[in-house]
Amino acid sequence: MSQAIAHPVTSSTIETLLNHRSVRQFTDEAVAPEVLETLFNVGRMVSTSNYLQAVSVVRVTDPELRRKFRQISVDMDEETYNKAVAEGKKLGHPYVETAPELLIFCIDTHRHHQLVPSAQTDWMEVTLIGAVDVALFAQNMMAAAESIGLGGVYLGSMRNDVKRASELINAPEHVFPLFGMCLGYPTEEAKQIAQKPRLPLEALVSENSFEPATQPQLDSYNAEVRAYYEARGDHKLADWTAQVEKTFGTPLRSDVKDVLNTQGFGKR
Repeated sequence: MSQAIAHPVTSSTIETLLNHRSVRQFTDEAVAPEVLETLFNVGRMVSTSNYLQAVSVVRVTDPELRRKFRQISVDMDEETYNKAVAEGKKLGHPYVETAPELLIFCIDTHRHHQLVPSAQTDWMEVTLIGAVDVALFAQNMMAAAESIGLGGVYLGSMRNDVKRASELINAPEHVFPLFGMCLGYPTEEAKQIAQKPRLPLEALVSENSFEPATQPQLDSYNAEVRAYYEARGDHKLADWTAQVEKTFGTPLRSDVKDVLNTQGFGKR
């Protein structure tokens, strides 16, 4: 199990960030409108490349839309999903439907075309700019939310069927839903979930030139992850190597590039 690390410098902000963990179990308490507005304001004050602010957020409150986004998150077509529900099967990602807030974060250059119709936003560099802007905006929100007692989880699973996700939010050309986020107040059980161990700094940080992780570092980390899963009684994955194999061992959301192109991104 990962051990707590003593930090030479600390503050309430640092402690909040170091205590981050994904929260998937929420109480019924709603997020007050003024709290959500503050979080959005924290998000929009983040740094943004070339002052482009290539971000939009869609707040999903419609229960039927929530159901459809959950269907995407469990990677099922509608017929298969409805059949599974009718049979009483337990499907993952219930929090997509039940969390107090579901937010969809989008790369957005649509407004730039409103201002400058000839804007060249189909370059891959613009896609990267948008992805970075969106990630920074969302992470600012997440950190601020955690600092006032909320918790959340990111939903890359929105890209399981990103074409359908785009349709559900009526995304016009030049808008691409990158990921989702569930937010709310964690249950007591959720607060007790142990943090997943992270790669050691020695495997992440180099000086002056890139240094790859050493095999002993990776072996040691694999052992730490293995102990974490064993302590949780979770045997779906053996260690970090198994996670990498699971994710990168087969084609990964192979339609994403086509949808990016359709929405006007990454064409050149």
